[in-house]
Amino acid sequence: MNSRQETAPSSLPQISARGLTRVFGSGGQAVTAVRGIDLDIFPGEFLAVLGRSGSGKTTLLNLLAGLDRPTSGQALFGGRDLSAFSEAELVEMRRGKIGFIFQSFGLLPLLSADENVELPLHIRGMPRRERRRRVVEALGLVGLGARARHRPYELSGGEQQRVSIARALVTSPEVLFADEPTGELDTLTAMSISTLLRSVVKERGVTVVVATHDLALAELSTRQVELADGALKA
Repeated sequence: MNSRQETAPSSLPQISARGLTRVFGSGGQAVTAVRGIDLDIFPGEFLAVLGRSGSGKTTLLNLLAGLDRPTSGQALFGGRDLSAFSEAELVEMRRGKIGFIFQSFGLLPLLSADENVELPLHIRGMPRRERRRRVVEALGLVGLGARARHRPYELSGGEQQRVSIARALVTSPEVLFADEPTGELDTLTAMSISTLLRSVVKERGVTVVVATHDLALAELSTRQVELADGALKA
């Protein structure tokens, strides 16, 4: 396991799991995707969650991000149990405090790169001038300023993933969750995305939690944990 810590963490965890369990189905059809996980994630960490397909990585990220609710146990954000959040509070947290990057990019095909990045700010009702400033900054950060007006089909896979990272960062989140962000990319492009995520941690102080089976990406993290059959390996 990789235990090096490049960013001195706060003494208080930003995200925690306590006995976190998620069961899908019931009776004889019940499947336990995440079982009894205890985990603390500190501000400024780049945590890689490793494991084979079906090990529970995506479910764990969804629980920690408040996108799903546990069957038992707790997922805490800033020390507060996410189960105690109202739906309105969860929506506000997703809009402002967390960003999410998906393996399949999740871009709207009829919108240009800058329009895709701007969309979360539209939803928040941010003034146009501030939206444009943030979009230009976010696309510049991921090296796509010159491709701002291109639509997804005009971009390579790596460029599309950079747009999705810019979209996740444009709201200035505290935590960035990434679910297999290099899963659909070739080796060279995957490394460039991995390096970009590392720079987000080092230069912007964003906490990054990434679910991956990409060992090259994991090597750039500050800490690794591994899931097997929904449980953390010792």
